[in-house]
Amino acid sequence: MNPDNAILLALFLPYVGALGIWITGRDPNLRESITLATALMLLISVLTLLPAVASGERPSLTLLQIAPGLSLSFTIEPLGMLFAIVAAGLWPLNSVYSIGYMRGNQEKNQTRFYICFAIAIASAMGIAFAGNMLTLFIFYEVLTLSTYPLVTHKGNADAMRSGRVYLGILLSTSIGFLLLAVIWTWYLAGTLDFTAGGILTGKIEGLLLPILLGLYMFGIGKAALMPFHRWLPAAMVAPTPVSALLHAVAVVKAGVFTVVKVTVYIFGIDLLSSTGASEWLVWVAAITLTLASLIALSKDNLKARLAYSTVSQLSYVVLGAMLATTMGVMGGALQIAMHAVGKITLFFCAGAIYTATHKTEISQMDGLGRVMPFTYGAFLIGSLSIIGLPPLGGSWSKWYLMVGAADAGQLIMIGVLMLSSLLNVA
Repeated sequence: MNPDNAILLALFLPYVGALGIWITGRDPNLRESITLATALMLLISVLTLLPAVASGERPSLTLLQIAPGLSLSFTIEPLGMLFAIVAAGLWPLNSVYSIGYMRGNQEKNQTRFYICFAIAIASAMGIAFAGNMLTLFIFYEVLTLSTYPLVTHKGNADAMRSGRVYLGILLSTSIGFLLLAVIWTWYLAGTLDFTAGGILTGKIEGLLLPILLGLYMFGIGKAALMPFHRWLPAAMVAPTPVSALLHAVAVVKAGVFTVVKVTVYIFGIDLLSSTGASEWLVWVAAITLTLASLIALSKDNLKARLAYSTVSQLSYVVLGAMLATTMGVMGGALQIAMHAVGKITLFFCAGAIYTATHKTEISQMDGLGRVMPFTYGAFLIGSLSIIGLPPLGGSWSKWYLMVGAADAGQLIMIGVLMLSSLLNVA
């Protein structure tokens, strides 16, 4: 398939699927068949782009030229390809799981659920393939708005309250900080295109550089850096398939993906390492991952504990990016994929436990391992990967992060990473 056509297909196929879901909403079997078929077709279309990217090509497509240095354009590079494969690869799995979960718990508004889910995946594709910061920002905001109905799915007071927290934090950070950073970048560089080595070298210096970097990092609220993390635990009132979307498939992964993308293609790791502009954010990430691990231990609700675990694990990605070393960035990128697979497993298990027993508190689950051995076996494997036990996936990303910390001369961060892993064991 022509790369341009493959890009268009990956971007617009979920929207076509959402339309089909709306049309067939009164027939659950047909509606869910369209959901699953769309998810599988998206995965195939994304995988058709992989050989070209792996061979060194960078397929690109411009849909609209707005002004000099401003366009709606897409370019596929390895980091974006990784995120696209994660989102497209987990959507079919989550779709199968969602069908059983939503039917098993007799959830209402299922057509709306599947429509919003498809739009969220389309937004994730736009973020993954964005060729510049403007395009990424547009799809970033669409992702926030499309997931709001999923967070408030139950429609009760708790869901609506959590929805206000969700929307309030994500929109206030993106409009108040991220948009300001994007405008400032365009003013300085005259372009927002993602460029190898960054676009800000020689354009900004002194104290302004860490300030601009801070606007980006805190403006990307989906990365859940403290103190802008409360939206993620609040969103756990949503059905478990939504939790899987938030934690593994799209939302928080879009946040930390954007962190790495901005680090590599807007600032450039050479600029950050030579100026030390990111060192203070290394400590912000370290504090976030440690405190979130401690808070997780205090939670008896299983989904709340998993939520704070995600806040901690996402900070590994931010930490890797802010180390501004090649190995640190590689570790952060790998952590995106490894955490996605491990955490979706844990949420699938949590949902299975709730559907079978309607128990949500860890203290209520004594003895369930003997009743649900396969579920608890899967939970154990997912947990060990999240912890980083070799040779499971999480161990490789943490190894790269430790090497990156050593390369940056941040030996204390190796201790922080080890401490966090020990807290995860507990």
